[in-house]
Amino acid sequence: MPDQKPQLEHGHAPEEIAGRLASGPRINYLRDWIYGGIDGVVTTFAIVAGAVGADLSAKIILILGLANLFADGFSMAAANYSGTKSERDDYDRLRRIEEKHIRFDPDGEREEIRQIYESKGFEGAELTALVKLVTSRRTTWIETMMLEEYGLSAAARSPVLAGLVTFAAFVVFGSIPLIPYGFGWPASALITAVMTAVTFFAIGSIKARWSTRNWLLSGLETLLIGMLAAGIAFGVGHLLRNLVA
Repeated sequence: MPDQKPQLEHGHAPEEIAGRLASGPRINYLRDWIYGGIDGVVTTFAIVAGAVGADLSAKIILILGLANLFADGFSMAAANYSGTKSERDDYDRLRRIEEKHIRFDPDGEREEIRQIYESKGFEGAELTALVKLVTSRRTTWIETMMLEEYGLSAAARSPVLAGLVTFAAFVVFGSIPLIPYGFGWPASALITAVMTAVTFFAIGSIKARWSTRNWLLSGLETLLIGMLAAGIAFGVGHLLRNLVA
Protein backbone atom coordinates (compact mmCIF):
# COMPACT_ATOMS: atom_id res chain seq x y z
CA MET A 1 0.00 0.00 0.00
CA PRO A 2 1.60 3.30 -1.08
CA ASP A 3 2.36 5.94 1.53
CA GLN A 4 -0.31 8.55 1.94
CA LYS A 5 0.91 11.90 0.64
CA PRO A 6 1.27 14.35 3.56
CA GLN A 7 0.19 17.97 3.45
CA LEU A 8 3.13 19.86 1.97
CA GLU A 9 4.37 23.22 3.24
CA HIS A 10 3.87 24.95 -0.12
CA GLY A 11 2.54 24.26 -3.58
CA HIS A 12 4.54 23.25 -6.64
CA ALA A 13 2.47 24.71 -9.46
CA PRO A 14 4.69 26.60 -11.95
CA GLU A 15 3.24 29.98 -10.96
CA GLU A 16 3.72 29.25 -7.24
CA ILE A 17 7.33 28.25 -7.79
CA ALA A 18 7.97 31.35 -9.90
CA GLY A 19 6.52 33.58 -7.20
CA ARG A 20 8.69 32.09 -4.45
CA LEU A 21 11.86 32.23 -6.52
CA ALA A 22 11.17 35.81 -7.66
CA SER A 23 11.18 37.04 -4.06
CA GLY A 24 14.60 35.49 -3.45
CA PRO A 25 15.70 33.51 -0.38
CA ARG A 26 13.87 34.40 2.82
CA ILE A 27 16.17 36.07 5.34
CA ASN A 28 15.27 34.97 8.84
CA TYR A 29 15.82 36.98 12.03
CA LEU A 30 14.24 34.37 14.29
CA ARG A 31 17.50 33.52 16.02
CA ASP A 32 18.05 37.18 16.91
CA TRP A 33 14.57 37.33 18.45
CA ILE A 34 15.03 34.08 20.38
CA TYR A 35 18.54 34.92 21.62
CA GLY A 36 17.53 38.43 22.61
CA GLY A 37 14.41 37.22 24.38
CA ILE A 38 16.09 34.47 26.37
CA ASP A 39 19.04 36.65 27.32
CA GLY A 40 16.73 39.50 28.32
CA VAL A 41 14.71 37.31 30.69
CA VAL A 42 17.75 35.51 32.10
CA THR A 43 19.76 38.69 32.67
CA THR A 44 16.96 40.78 34.15
CA PHE A 45 15.61 38.03 36.37
CA ALA A 46 19.14 37.22 37.53
CA ILE A 47 19.53 40.83 38.64
CA VAL A 48 16.12 40.80 40.33
CA ALA A 49 16.89 37.49 42.04
CA GLY A 50 20.28 38.76 43.18
CA ALA A 51 18.75 41.96 44.52
CA VAL A 52 16.05 40.00 46.36
CA GLY A 53 18.74 37.75 47.78
CA ALA A 54 20.55 40.85 49.00
CA ASP A 55 17.29 42.05 50.60
CA LEU A 56 17.08 45.29 48.61
CA SER A 57 13.91 47.36 48.45
CA ALA A 58 11.40 47.07 45.59
CA LYS A 59 12.32 50.59 44.41
CA ILE A 60 16.01 49.73 44.18
CA ILE A 61 15.21 46.46 42.41
CA LEU A 62 13.11 48.32 39.83
CA ILE A 63 15.84 50.92 39.23
CA LEU A 64 18.56 48.29 38.86
CA GLY A 65 16.36 46.18 36.60
CA LEU A 66 15.42 49.03 34.26
CA ALA A 67 18.99 50.30 34.07
CA ASN A 68 20.18 46.83 33.15
CA LEU A 69 17.28 46.25 30.76
CA PHE A 70 18.21 49.10 28.45
CA ALA A 71 21.97 49.17 28.95
CA ASP A 72 22.48 45.43 28.53
CA GLY A 73 19.87 45.29 25.77
CA PHE A 74 21.72 47.97 23.81
CA SER A 75 25.04 46.23 24.46
CA MET A 76 23.72 42.92 23.14
CA ALA A 77 22.15 44.61 20.12
CA ALA A 78 25.40 46.44 19.34
CA ALA A 79 27.36 43.20 19.65
CA ASN A 80 24.93 41.42 17.31
CA TYR A 81 25.14 44.33 14.85
CA SER A 82 28.94 44.19 14.87
CA GLY A 83 29.00 40.41 14.57
CA THR A 84 26.54 40.35 11.67
CA LYS A 85 28.41 43.16 9.90
CA SER A 86 31.69 41.28 10.36
CA GLU A 87 30.13 38.23 8.73
CA ARG A 88 29.12 40.30 5.70
CA ASP A 89 32.54 41.96 5.54
CA ASP A 90 34.18 38.54 5.61
CA TYR A 91 31.85 37.35 2.84
CA ASP A 92 32.84 40.35 0.68
CA ARG A 93 36.54 39.68 1.36
CA LEU A 94 36.31 36.03 0.35
CA ARG A 95 34.21 36.87 -2.71
CA ARG A 96 36.88 39.29 -3.92
CA ILE A 97 39.44 36.52 -3.49
CA GLU A 98 37.38 34.15 -5.62
CA GLU A 99 36.84 36.83 -8.27
CA LYS A 100 40.61 37.40 -8.44
CA HIS A 101 41.39 33.68 -8.67
CA ILE A 102 38.82 33.14 -11.42
CA ARG A 103 40.28 36.06 -13.35
CA PHE A 104 43.94 35.07 -13.08
CA ASP A 105 43.76 31.28 -12.70
CA PRO A 106 40.49 30.09 -14.27
CA ASP A 107 41.82 26.59 -14.96
CA GLY A 108 42.66 26.10 -11.30
CA GLU A 109 39.19 27.26 -10.28
CA ARG A 110 37.59 24.94 -12.83
CA GLU A 111 39.53 22.09 -11.27
CA GLU A 112 38.11 23.06 -7.89
CA ILE A 113 34.59 22.94 -9.33
CA ARG A 114 35.35 19.56 -10.90
CA GLN A 115 36.56 18.10 -7.60
CA ILE A 116 33.61 19.58 -5.71
CA TYR A 117 31.08 17.82 -7.93
CA GLU A 118 33.18 14.71 -8.25
CA SER A 119 32.96 14.36 -4.46
CA LYS A 120 29.18 14.51 -4.85
CA GLY A 121 29.20 11.44 -7.08
CA PHE A 122 29.29 12.95 -10.57
CA GLU A 123 31.74 11.47 -13.07
CA GLY A 124 32.64 11.11 -16.73
CA ALA A 125 30.81 13.10 -19.38
CA GLU A 126 28.17 14.15 -16.86
CA LEU A 127 30.82 15.71 -14.63
CA THR A 128 32.51 17.45 -17.59
CA ALA A 129 29.19 18.91 -18.74
CA LEU A 130 28.32 20.07 -15.24
CA VAL A 131 31.67 21.83 -14.76
CA LYS A 132 31.27 23.54 -18.13
CA LEU A 133 27.74 24.63 -17.25
CA VAL A 134 28.61 26.06 -13.81
CA THR A 135 31.70 27.91 -15.05
CA SER A 136 29.93 29.34 -18.11
CA ARG A 137 28.33 32.08 -15.98
CA ARG A 138 30.69 34.10 -13.79
CA THR A 139 28.12 34.94 -11.10
CA THR A 140 27.01 31.31 -10.76
CA TRP A 141 30.64 30.21 -10.67
CA ILE A 142 31.53 32.61 -7.87
CA GLU A 143 28.42 31.86 -5.80
CA THR A 144 29.03 28.13 -6.18
CA MET A 145 32.58 28.52 -4.90
CA MET A 146 31.41 30.67 -1.99
CA LEU A 147 28.84 28.09 -0.95
CA GLU A 148 30.84 24.92 -1.57
CA GLU A 149 34.31 26.07 -0.51
CA TYR A 150 33.42 28.39 2.37
CA GLY A 151 29.85 27.37 3.25
CA LEU A 152 28.64 30.97 2.77
CA SER A 153 25.34 31.99 1.20
CA ALA A 154 24.75 35.13 -0.84
CA ALA A 155 21.62 35.90 1.21
CA ALA A 156 22.67 38.90 3.29
CA ARG A 157 21.29 39.54 6.76
CA SER A 158 20.97 43.22 7.64
CA PRO A 159 23.20 44.14 10.62
CA VAL A 160 20.79 46.96 11.54
CA LEU A 161 17.73 44.69 11.55
CA ALA A 162 19.61 41.99 13.47
CA GLY A 163 20.52 44.53 16.15
CA LEU A 164 17.04 46.06 16.33
CA VAL A 165 15.31 42.67 16.59
CA THR A 166 17.70 41.64 19.35
CA PHE A 167 17.11 44.86 21.29
CA ALA A 168 13.33 44.66 20.90
CA ALA A 169 13.20 41.05 22.10
CA PHE A 170 15.54 41.81 25.00
CA VAL A 171 13.38 44.71 26.21
CA VAL A 172 10.02 42.98 25.65
CA PHE A 173 10.86 39.72 27.40
CA GLY A 174 13.35 41.21 29.83
CA SER A 175 10.73 43.58 31.21
CA ILE A 176 8.51 40.71 32.41
CA PRO A 177 10.43 40.06 35.68
CA LEU A 178 10.03 43.76 36.53
CA ILE A 179 6.26 43.96 36.07
CA PRO A 180 5.37 43.11 39.70
CA TYR A 181 7.76 45.76 41.01
CA GLY A 182 6.43 48.36 38.60
CA PHE A 183 2.84 47.81 39.78
CA GLY A 184 3.78 47.30 43.43
CA TRP A 185 2.04 43.94 43.66
CA PRO A 186 2.33 42.01 46.92
CA ALA A 187 4.57 38.94 47.14
CA SER A 188 6.53 40.39 44.23
CA ALA A 189 9.40 37.92 44.43
CA LEU A 190 7.09 34.92 44.11
CA ILE A 191 5.01 36.47 41.34
CA THR A 192 8.16 37.43 39.47
CA ALA A 193 9.53 33.91 39.72
CA VAL A 194 6.30 32.38 38.39
CA MET A 195 5.95 34.89 35.55
CA THR A 196 9.57 34.46 34.56
CA ALA A 197 9.34 30.67 34.64
CA VAL A 198 6.29 30.80 32.38
CA THR A 199 8.15 33.14 30.02
CA PHE A 200 11.18 30.83 29.85
CA PHE A 201 8.96 27.89 29.06
CA ALA A 202 6.96 29.86 26.47
CA ILE A 203 10.10 31.02 24.62
CA GLY A 204 11.50 27.51 24.56
CA SER A 205 8.22 26.04 23.37
CA ILE A 206 7.76 28.65 20.65
CA LYS A 207 11.27 28.22 19.25
CA ALA A 208 10.56 24.50 18.83
CA ARG A 209 8.16 25.54 16.05
CA TRP A 210 11.21 26.16 13.85
CA SER A 211 13.10 23.02 14.85
CA THR A 212 12.59 19.28 14.97
CA ARG A 213 12.55 19.18 18.78
CA ASN A 214 9.51 18.44 20.87
CA TRP A 215 7.91 21.67 22.18
CA LEU A 216 7.66 20.34 25.70
CA LEU A 217 11.32 19.32 25.91
CA SER A 218 12.45 22.58 24.32
CA GLY A 219 10.38 24.58 26.81
CA LEU A 220 11.67 22.61 29.79
CA GLU A 221 15.27 23.00 28.63
CA THR A 222 14.96 26.79 28.39
CA LEU A 223 13.15 26.87 31.72
CA LEU A 224 15.95 24.88 33.37
CA ILE A 225 18.71 27.10 31.95
CA GLY A 226 16.95 30.30 32.98
CA MET A 227 16.06 29.21 36.48
CA LEU A 228 19.59 27.90 37.02
CA ALA A 229 21.00 31.34 36.16
CA ALA A 230 18.47 32.98 38.48
CA GLY A 231 19.31 30.56 41.30
CA ILE A 232 23.01 31.32 41.00
CA ALA A 233 22.34 35.07 41.12
CA PHE A 234 20.03 34.70 44.11
CA GLY A 235 22.62 32.61 45.97
CA VAL A 236 25.42 35.09 45.27
CA GLY A 237 23.24 38.01 46.39
CA HIS A 238 22.24 36.23 49.58
CA LEU A 239 25.88 35.30 50.32
CA LEU A 240 27.12 38.86 49.79
CA ARG A 241 24.35 40.20 52.04
CA ASN A 242 25.59 37.98 54.84
CA LEU A 243 29.22 38.97 54.22
CA VAL A 244 28.64 42.71 54.29
CA ALA A 245 26.02 42.68 57.04
